[in-house]
Amino acid sequence: MSVSDTDEEGAAGPGPAPAGPGACRGVRRRTAPPRAAPSDLLRRLLPQALVVACLAGGTSAFLISDKAVLLTVDGVPRTLHTFADDVGELLAAEGVAFGAHDIVAPAPAAALADGDEVVVRYGRPIALTLDGTRRTVWTTADTVDGALRQLGVRAEGARLSASRSAGISRAGLALDVRTERAVTFLADGRARTLRTNAATVADALAEAGIVLGREDTASVPLDAFPRDGRTITVTRISGSRQVREEPVPYATVRTPDPDAFVGTETVVTPGRAGTRRVVYTVRTVDGVREEPRKAGERLIRPPVTREIHYGTRRPPRSVAGADGLNWAALARCESGGRPDAVDPSGTYGGLYQFDPPTWRALGGTGRPQDAPASEQTFRAKKLYVQRGASPWPHCGRLL
Repeated sequence: MSVSDTDEEGAAGPGPAPAGPGACRGVRRRTAPPRAAPSDLLRRLLPQALVVACLAGGTSAFLISDKAVLLTVDGVPRTLHTFADDVGELLAAEGVAFGAHDIVAPAPAAALADGDEVVVRYGRPIALTLDGTRRTVWTTADTVDGALRQLGVRAEGARLSASRSAGISRAGLALDVRTERAVTFLADGRARTLRTNAATVADALAEAGIVLGREDTASVPLDAFPRDGRTITVTRISGSRQVREEPVPYATVRTPDPDAFVGTETVVTPGRAGTRRVVYTVRTVDGVREEPRKAGERLIRPPVTREIHYGTRRPPRSVAGADGLNWAALARCESGGRPDAVDPSGTYGGLYQFDPPTWRALGGTGRPQDAPASEQTFRAKKLYVQRGASPWPHCGRLL
């Protein structure tokens, strides 16, 4: 009997064979495990296969959802992996906020794919004063030069309040830009055109070498902004002073005198003109002299009022003892019949050539030649009653 047979027989028996005199020594017999049925094996392997399949499928889905994206925020790039479906979801996951003045490219609603690049540029406010006009504008540029290009501001030859290479923070900055402009000045009979960045007309005049005198003027206010293409006219004005002494007319006051006959006027106080000193300014505008203008005056000597007394008394119609005489003939002989006649010596006056003492003695006032003819005749009659025809030695015979 072979070893294999013995094994087979042993395998078929219910237990180990008893040792006998014919058994082989040194051989250890092993008991084989019972074989499982095919259905039992399938039940054990199926759950393990399902687990392996699920793990393999999840790994594939994980690998498909993960994306490598380049995100650049204000010029700073970084590569990251994300499961976000669109740009907005990516930015929210990364904590990148944006507003109405910011630029996001692609748009926040755009879908994300592996290898995409997303760019975010923040807006920056600029308080821009351009040629005197101020407004607030927004730019995504981070330098002054970039902002000027983005805003379309012509910077060649312009004067800037900040360097073109200066950076702009997200808080923004104030920027004053004065572009180069052509301004024409008409002064002293000629035109001068100047290219300037001046902020005021006064500054532009100084650049052009035009000096204004104390009274000179410009057609545009000196603190105005000189616009491109503007023509500004300078008017030269020179002034001088003139001092004149001018007469001040006197007033006349007339006072009634009940003791004087009607028609009689007596100058009690002669009038005298006063004197005032008047200052005039004389302007010469671009060589043309204007009319003098009064600048002030001062009274040097006041005028003296002329005072006149005029008679209100009616003269008597007759003088007893003298009414029937030919007074007209006497008047023609003495004065040519003129009530205001005065002899060449200036001593005698009137129709009957009274001298002043005689006239006053007869009650007359003032000068006889200033009295009415009727009063002169009345005084002459009174004189005749007193002295006869002797006061008129040559013409008294005509009475």
